Amino acid sequence: MSKPTIIQVIKSVLSAAIGVQSEANRQKDSEQIPLSTYIIAGLVFTVLFVSGLILLVSIIL
Repeated sequence: MSKPTIIQVIKSVLSAAIGVQSEANRQKDSEQIPLSTYIIAGLVFTVLFVSGLILLVSIIL
């Protein structure tokens, strides 16, 4: 089993975050990508998303 690339992890996390990941891709990713990588990528995505929203609101107001 080869180590997943950063692009594969980002694509998987973003697809899962917006709910468009197919069941086949989800199963394939869960076999290739360790849970710890998902957790770290998910936390980074969440922090960036919330920070982006805060920045956007502060610019608008």
